[in-house]
Formats: sequence, C-alpha cells, structure tokens
Amino acid sequence: MSAPLPCIIALGPQSEGLARQLASALPGEALIAPADPVAAMREVFMAGRPLIGLCASGILIRALCGLLADKRAEPPVIAVSAHGKDIVPLLGGHGGANELARRIGWITGGYAAITTATDNRFHLALDDPPKGYRLANPQDVKAFAAALLRGETVRLEGHAPWISRSGLPLKADGPLRITVTEKALSGSPGHLVYHPATLCLGVGLARGAAAEEVAALADGCMKEAGLAGAALAAMGTLDIKADEPALAALSRELGVPLRLFDAQRLAQIDVPNPSEVVARETGTPSVAEAAALALAGDGGKLIVTKTKSANATCAIALAPRPVTDPPGGRRGALFVTGLGPGAPDMRTPRAARALMEASDWVGYGLYLDLAGDLAAGKRLHPFPLGKERDRVRHALKLAEEGRQVALLCSGDAAIYAMAALVFEELDKAAQEGALARCAVEVIPGVSAFQAASARAGALIGHDFCAISLSDLLTPWETIEKRLAAAAAGDFVTALYNPRSRRRTRQLERALEIFRAHRPPSTPVIIAANLGRENEKVRVVTLGQSDPREVDMLSIVLIGNGASRILVRGDGQLQAWTPRGYGRKEEA
Repeated sequence: MSAPLPCIIALGPQSEGLARQLASALPGEALIAPADPVAAMREVFMAGRPLIGLCASGILIRALCGLLADKRAEPPVIAVSAHGKDIVPLLGGHGGANELARRIGWITGGYAAITTATDNRFHLALDDPPKGYRLANPQDVKAFAAALLRGETVRLEGHAPWISRSGLPLKADGPLRITVTEKALSGSPGHLVYHPATLCLGVGLARGAAAEEVAALADGCMKEAGLAGAALAAMGTLDIKADEPALAALSRELGVPLRLFDAQRLAQIDVPNPSEVVARETGTPSVAEAAALALAGDGGKLIVTKTKSANATCAIALAPRPVTDPPGGRRGALFVTGLGPGAPDMRTPRAARALMEASDWVGYGLYLDLAGDLAAGKRLHPFPLGKERDRVRHALKLAEEGRQVALLCSGDAAIYAMAALVFEELDKAAQEGALARCAVEVIPGVSAFQAASARAGALIGHDFCAISLSDLLTPWETIEKRLAAAAAGDFVTALYNPRSRRRTRQLERALEIFRAHRPPSTPVIIAANLGRENEKVRVVTLGQSDPREVDMLSIVLIGNGASRILVRGDGQLQAWTPRGYGRKEEA
C-alpha cells in the first residue's frame, strides 16, 4: 500500500513557516499549534504515520515513551530544531527515519544526526532500502553488517543504483553477496536479497468470484514463475470491478495497491491473448494482460501471460524500473466517522487515522471545527444544519470519484447520526440499479450518553436505552409510546435532542411520564457541550428537574428505580446504577 504521509507538528507560530515548507517539499501534512500537542503526537504515532516534531527531542520522548513496544512496527519519529538546522532521528532509523532526516536536511540546509554504524560508514542502511525495494531477509542484516564492519567485501548480483553508488566495499569475488532480483530467494546471514517492486499483477474476474479462488490463482501464477511476492508493485483491473470483495481481499493479502483502468484505456494496449467474448461484455478485449501492462508502463513486458481459473484470470508484467507511484485510478472510500463528544483526547485512534487518511472532509461546520487540529491539507466541504441528505450525497459523490472521504459526525456515527442515512442512500441507489462502487466504513465514536454518564459517575451501569425527542423525523405519538415503554420497563434512559427554542413541550411531557414511574429522588444528569468549551454537567433529581436548564446542545439521562446519587467528600454529586453484584454475593 502507499506509504502514509508524514505529519509535521509545530508547537507554536514561530515554527509555522518551517512546518509548511516541509509539508510542501516532502510532501506531508502540517499541524500548527495543536490545542493538546502531546495528544496530537500520540495520535499520529498510533496511526503509524511518520512524525516530525519541530521541538526539543525531550518533548517527543516524553509524549511517546508509554507507547513504545516493537521497533520493527513503529513509524519514524524525528525531532527538528525550530530553525531546521538540527535533525535527529529518534525512532525508526532503519525504518525510514534516517532517509527522511536526510531529505529534511536537503530541504533546510541542516544536518541529519545519523548515529547508526552502517549509515555513517557506508552511506546506506541495509535494512532500510529506498522506496521501490524490499529486503527479503531482514533477520540477517545484523550478521551481514557485522561482517562488513570487520572488513569483508561484497559481491553485487543484479542492478540497484543505490547500492552501486554507496560506500559498500564492492568486489566481483567478495565473500558477502547482495542479490537484487524479482525471483523468490531466501538469503542467509552472508547473503542479502532485495526485491525491486517491478512486478505488476493484472486481474480479471467474474462478478462475485470467490476471494479464495482469485487468491489461489494469483499465488499459483507467482509460484509457477518462481517470483517473489515482495517484488509486486501493484495490481490492476477494469474500473467496473472496483467493488469486488475478492479484489479488495487480494490487495490486502498481497500488501499492494489496487489500481483501476477504464475499458477505453485497456483496449488500446496490444496483448497476446485478446478475447472477443471479453470485448463484448466489458468493452475491452483484455483485462488481466492489459491491466498488467498498463501498470508496468513503457518498456514493460509480460512474463506470465493470461492464466485462467473458473471465474478469474491473472497475468504478470515486468516493469523496466521499480513502480513507486502506480498509474490508474483508485477505489474511493467513505469513512463515516464518529468524532466523539468533541475533545481530541476522546477521539478513537481509528477515527483519527481515518481523518488523517482522508483527502476530503464533509460535515456540518461545527463538526469540521471539532476536528480542526487534524484539518491541515484537507479539502473541507461544510454544510449547514438541516442539510443532512445533501451532506451524505455529496460525500458519496466524492468517494465515487475515487477520493478518500471522511463524513464527520458528532459522538457515534451510527447513533442519531449519518451512518443510517448513508445506507439509506446506498439502498435507494441499488434499487434504482446504480450500485455504488466506493468502499464504506462506519467508524464508531464515544456517544454523548456514554460521555455524560462517565462525567457524572456510572448511571448506565445497567440496562439502558436512548430516545430522541425530536419529532422532525419521528411522529410524537411514536416517541411518547417509546417513552412510556422505557419508563414502565425501568430502563436508564438517555434523551437526545431534548429541547430547542421551538420544541419546549416535549421534554416537559417526557419528565411527566417518568415521574409517574420513578420516585422524585431518581438521579438525572443534564450535560451540555460535552468535550467542548463551556462543558456543563449537573446531577439533579427527577423531582428537581427543570426543563428550562436544557438546550439543543444538551443531553438528559434519567436513572432507573435502583439508581442512586453519591455525595463525595468534596460535595460533588455523582450518579450511579447498581449492577446487582450485591444480590449475586448474597446468593
């Protein structure tokens, strides 16, 4: 898959110019003066993105120290001084940090403080080859490097300019070997094997072909030709197959990007095995062979011609040089993203990753503002309140164009938010025969009722339900029946959309219904602006509840018959609901 973009974090405006310079030149994304720098650094690191901090090394170390676990999986982390002259790779030196530090030095005229031995002596990192090359046996690098540092020479087999131009002691009969090849070789402590990303896999398949069949066919083609999976650069197919699950599964399994070509483009490519049947059905006489050659570009040649299974075809082309930016279109994706209540530290790592991966953000203006700490470099598509369907349709349209789109929702994306409307639109399109080909992922978040309960104690410690009091989309008669059922069923109940300037009677009626089933001492939580500026959380009783305290940015939680209010030593009131452990222990 394509490498994630680095994130450059500037702690203050004095480093903003350098951050934007690096973001433009690397390229990357600049994040200027985040409200919570430590949280921002941790989010970027947990998302697996290279992190460049324009700050003291100690700040990065303290921010990330509790997250360090596996150096082979951790992304590069680099500290850069405010003037850009001092560049220190802190983590992932042989995972891209050293090379990234050098690139920053070239941009700023600064000095990259590389401390790894082979880098300093031979001007390359054996276990961090440049983009377009992959090391087959990283477990052997330590022994190989030790032999180099003892004075052994190296025999180079194959072509790799970055090795030829390095400071390695190359000799035709050297006892150490480096082989650069597309063939599957295992290597050894005295033999490093590098695979150039020059293999391009073309795939054609029938609608609904099984993922296992397509994977087995591709694997068989590779093994029969003795090719290494690490030498695969990309896989390609016809654009109308973008939504085939088998292709998405194969792309994930092989770890390479999927690229899409229209029939007109593929029909222009000469192939050895055209098919009139395929041409009648798709508009191009070849899919697998043509897609493989389209990926390989000028000078590419087929090394595995069309190979068939019952429902799929595969072909493999060899590119004349590593394919680091595969041509073709990308399958679009829509991430329906729950932001949580609002504060960055209540946002899930998956939501943060989706926001950073997306090229476009769509949402109500307030929701775009809530994620503003990650908005640098994003195309923003704000919509006013009340234009929910327009929001969803626009997001789907962008995703169908091949973009990576985040549809931002407050709280949880599937609780009184946009997820259901997305699937309503997808279902409507399917019934009209217009299947959406973009990927759709719903990313949950911390909902308002969870945040309110947690802020005030543990009111949803037992069975609970949520009811929206807005009658814009649901008739009030239906809402009132649900309120009566929740009250009679003794559920802890969260009331969403409890009151607005125009809707004042609904909350009063809801409280009347619950008062008929609960004692006046029942705890009630009134929470507003959760996770945002001016957050207010109060614990009152059902008998004291005043609807006038509630506005459209509030949520109201009503306890059940067993819920209690705890008065802490400092006078703080907390609401909680027993789970029933006392009865269990008595039994």
